[in-house]
Formats: sequence, C-alpha cells, structure tokens
Amino acid sequence: MSAACCGGLECVLCATCARWAWRRCSHVGAGDSASWPAPTAAEFTPIPRACRAILAAYEDDLSQPKWSPSPSGYGIHPASVIRRASNADTADRCPPYLIYLDRHNSELVLAVRGLNLGRGADYRLLLDNRPEAQLFDGGYVHRGLLKAAVWILNREAETLRRALKEAGPGCRLVLTGHSLGAGVAALAAAVAVNSLDRFGGIGREMVRCYAIAPARCMSLNLAVKYADVIHSVVLQDDFLARTPTPLEHIFGSIFCLPCLLFLVCARDTLIPEEKLLRDPTRLYAPGRMFHIVDRKSCSCGRRPPEVRTAIPVEGRFEHIVLSCNAVYDHSLIWIEREAQKALERMEGGYEAMIPPTQPIIARDQSRDGELKDALEKAAQLTKEHCDVDRGIYKESYIPLDYEHNEMNSESELKSDREDAVEKLLNDDKAESLGR
Repeated sequence: MSAACCGGLECVLCATCARWAWRRCSHVGAGDSASWPAPTAAEFTPIPRACRAILAAYEDDLSQPKWSPSPSGYGIHPASVIRRASNADTADRCPPYLIYLDRHNSELVLAVRGLNLGRGADYRLLLDNRPEAQLFDGGYVHRGLLKAAVWILNREAETLRRALKEAGPGCRLVLTGHSLGAGVAALAAAVAVNSLDRFGGIGREMVRCYAIAPARCMSLNLAVKYADVIHSVVLQDDFLARTPTPLEHIFGSIFCLPCLLFLVCARDTLIPEEKLLRDPTRLYAPGRMFHIVDRKSCSCGRRPPEVRTAIPVEGRFEHIVLSCNAVYDHSLIWIEREAQKALERMEGGYEAMIPPTQPIIARDQSRDGELKDALEKAAQLTKEHCDVDRGIYKESYIPLDYEHNEMNSESELKSDREDAVEKLLNDDKAESLGR
C-alpha cells in the first residue's frame, strides 16, 4: 500500500515538474505583448533618436565618432553639446551623462550612460536598494537610483532651466538613459514633474523620458502614474526589465545566467502573479511600455521588427525568458538598430497594413482612457498605498541649491533639494500612518 502511495506521489511530482518545465521553456518574449496595439510613427519617432543620444554619451569626440550607428553620425552637432560629464565629474554619484540642445527637434536632451561592469561605483548604486524604506509620492522607488537622479538634478537644474529659456517656449525637456541610466533618467523625470516651476514653469506635457532597456525602479502604482511622461523600451527577450529587484539577481544573470534563470523561473512560476501584483514594494519597469519584437517562437534568425505598446498592469514582463538572446537583446547598439528599422517600416506604410478603427482624435482620447483605466486598476491592487484622488498632476516645491564643495564627503550635509525630496517621501508615510 505504502509503495503504491509513494509511486503515485512520484508520478504527481514528475508530472508537476514536467508541466513547469514545459511552461517555462515554451514561454517566449513575443507573447508578453501579444495583445498590445501598435503605436503610431509619431509616438515611436523619438525612440531611435534617444538611443543615438545615449550612444553619443560614450564618445570622447563627436566630430570623430567611434560608435556611430550610421555613416552620417549621431545627428548631434558638437557645438550643440552643453555639458559632458565624465566619471571624474560625477564623483561616482551617478553614471556619466551628456546634455545637448537639439534645435531641429526642439528638444533639450539629458542622456545618461548605462552600467559599466568595470566600475564598483555602479554596483554600489544598484545594490543600494531598500524599497520598503523609500516611500515616494504614494509608492516605492529604488533608493540608489533615486539618489543618483536627485544628484543630477541638483547639479544640472540651473543649466537645464537656462537652456530651456534660451531655446524658447516650444522646447521639450527629454531625459533618456540605457540600463542603469534608464532607471536614473526615469526617477529624474518623476522628480522633475513634481517641481516644474524650478525648470522655468514648463508644462508636464513638455517633459518626456525614454528609458531604454530599463531596470525595475518603481512600484506598480508609480509605473502607471507616470506613464504619460515615462516611456520604456524593451527589445524582445531582454532580461533586465524582467529581473526583479533586489538587483543582486541582475549580477547573477550576468555572471551565472543559466543557474540564476532557472531559480528565478522556478520562483516566478510557483508564486501566483496576483500575489506579486499586490506586493506594494515590488518594483517594475516604469511608464508606458514599447516592446520591439523581431523573432517568432521556434524560428531561425530575425524578422522585420514590429512594435507594440500599452500601459500594462498584469503581465508587465513578469517572467524571465529562457533564451540565448536574453542578454544580447540588452545591447544598446542592437536596440537602436531594430528601433530604426521598425520606424522605417512605420513610415514606409507598415501602419497602412492595419486598418484604422477610429479617427485620430478618438484614438488620442483612447490613450487618455487607457491611462485612466490603468491607474484605477493599479489603485485597486495597491489601494493601501495609492491614493488616486490626489491625481497625477500633483506638484511639490523642490529647491535647486546644491553645495558643490561637499560633493565628495561621505558625511556631507544634505542639499535643499535632497531635504525637500526626503520630505516628499516622509509626507506620504505620515499620511498613511495618520489614516
């Protein structure tokens, strides 16, 4: 009798393991966005340009580019560069970055470089992650990335304000970054739209962030709340947007990918997605998602890329994809190449293959409705930590003074902006305790 019971249990266990292995091995990146609609060419046009701006931040001399994705260069005139910050300039407080004025497109661009595997400062920045202690604007954010974002704004806010004023009222502030820099840029955008008066009084609609292959840096309610400002771009099977924080998992993905992927997949499969969504401290890729798909399941090689976009709540890149391209799809050069191909397809008539279902005006209204529906859905899942009635256009005063002579001290006094941001963090915590 006991032998029969043991044999039955073994069969059940084997069947369960086989089912799990089939679900994980059959999961493909293209399926994460299978139900999402395609964006318009106008919505997607700034993304390849943002990729080139980040690549330009790696160049020592833009007049003699080394990494240019095309013979024509980056489309950035060296004279339009306002500031280039190196590792020495940032004092390991954030990744290097580039600020330039794109007069042709009326954009003031701040482009932040990605993770440098050879610098310990970048690792320290990623590992400074205690989301349960970092309540921000009704949600949670990555502590280290927020500190880096605040540091950049402390240092460059006056430069940005002056450049926006000189460029005229139609100039848009664009923050962009790749990988680690994408998380910094996204949180800098979240702070900036809460202090618009400090940037010359520009409107919220004049601030945009393009996070390329971003790290997970904010909780679900904030990821949805700032979807009108932050746009994230993921290429097919990219591992980073699917890797949950704590970000020590990311280093495992880089240095011991097969073992780490197996453990993460097992955990994600055994824990129900509904439980994960109800965790208010779980971090996600920020904003509206753009998913570039260039491969089909069980196919060899790549196909012409197509782009899908949405503001997802469930299924927000929750599962690691067991793919040999999981790390390769994180490459900024490849993302720029595929994004440019997708844009050329859109401009060349790709959109005409999909009959429009409603006029342009109605389509714009549907975008607003999509954001509203996503906000309400996220609020239901995290209702104890998200107060939708406060609205998505709340502004907070954040001073811009920064003491440069204390930049390298570990015991430095906090700047006015850091004090104000900390007050913004603690105000929400006090309100939740008061209720």
